[in-house]
Amino acid sequence: MAQGARRTIGQIVVVVVLAVAVAAFLSVAAARHGFFDLGVYRGALVWWARDGGELYDYLRPGTQYGFTYPPFAALMMLPMAYLPWHAAIVVSVAAGVATSAVLIWWLLDPVSRRAGWTRWFAFVVALCLAAAFEPMRETINFGQVNTLLLCLVAIDLLRLLPNGSRWAGIGIGLATAIKLTPGIFLVYLLVTGRIRAAVTAVAAATGATVLAAALFPDASREFWTTALWNTGRVGELAFVSNQSLRGVVARLDPTSPSTLAWLVLVAATVALWVWRSRAAASAGNEAAGLALTGVVMCLVSPVTWVHHLVWLLPGLLLLVEDGMAAPSRSRRRRVLLVAAAVGYGFLSSRIVWAWEKDFTGLDGFVFSNTYVWISLALLAFLPVRRPGAVDGASASAVEPSGVTQFDQTERRTPAGQRHRIGRPLTVR
Repeated sequence: MAQGARRTIGQIVVVVVLAVAVAAFLSVAAARHGFFDLGVYRGALVWWARDGGELYDYLRPGTQYGFTYPPFAALMMLPMAYLPWHAAIVVSVAAGVATSAVLIWWLLDPVSRRAGWTRWFAFVVALCLAAAFEPMRETINFGQVNTLLLCLVAIDLLRLLPNGSRWAGIGIGLATAIKLTPGIFLVYLLVTGRIRAAVTAVAAATGATVLAAALFPDASREFWTTALWNTGRVGELAFVSNQSLRGVVARLDPTSPSTLAWLVLVAATVALWVWRSRAAASAGNEAAGLALTGVVMCLVSPVTWVHHLVWLLPGLLLLVEDGMAAPSRSRRRRVLLVAAAVGYGFLSSRIVWAWEKDFTGLDGFVFSNTYVWISLALLAFLPVRRPGAVDGASASAVEPSGVTQFDQTERRTPAGQRHRIGRPLTVR
């Protein structure tokens, strides 16, 4: 048997074994939410479109949960009101899987090419691992829209913006019109000086919002004047699933969480994000910009449920990419790959739920906020470099100060030719 055939058979065996292992893990570890959020969306839309009720008056029976997204989101989801329940589940799962697959392919394929991996094999392995990733499986099990929003933003930052498309910004604008939190990517465009893309994003968000207001004036009026400000509809801030800085502060004092402490933490976090995002833009690393901004969005949002942490997936994949770009057997490669594995392991473990009932004490503070610590670590330490700059013998070493040091080959290269070998920039 030819060596190539044996390799392919071996890869197929690995994929089958991994798929079975992930399925077994999910059968034990995955919480089954019965597509709860999808039921809220569909129930609200049926109540509104077919039963004549007001969209934002709907609450799922026996709960405090109702439709919390802008009217444009209701417009996009409106066909769901006319689908049978099981058909709506199929559409939701298919959309979540498809958008996740596209994002993983975009981020992983450069790693596969550089490392010489079989591309289909790396992709399928990554999909299996993504299925075990707690935020991803929570997104699918709740019937949430996180991966769709992430994909819209990624279209801008990974495809349109790097190619100088005049349409860059439209994905961010539409994502913001569907759910307000991706609006921080509009701020990212502004702080990194992409004014044209920011204007396009504002225009897209405004156009979508105005369209929804023209079609549904009553719902739009209620959302922007009442429903948007009703924070009680989203749940308890101290609940362990809230893996944001606000959740950390709330768990310190659930009865009277300090707003001032939260605002101070948010200000410091945003300042760090602006600094690092500008470094990413200067390096032309839009994938790092996507990862850093997704992380800060999760940190500063008042409520970041575990399923929202799918926005951390680009950061973990970039740790793998940067690790594989470092010299073989180097300390840098080991550190980055171990960091990616540890972050993924904790984010797949449901560790925070062990402190769901009691998050007091030092152990409660440390472990009930585990995902927050991972988010902060990604924000502070995710490598930022020019894509393709660190590779093989021309890789850089990073001093404790965070400044990339050129190797000897780099130092001997004339300054006017350094761009030809992918000159590393400062890593922040």
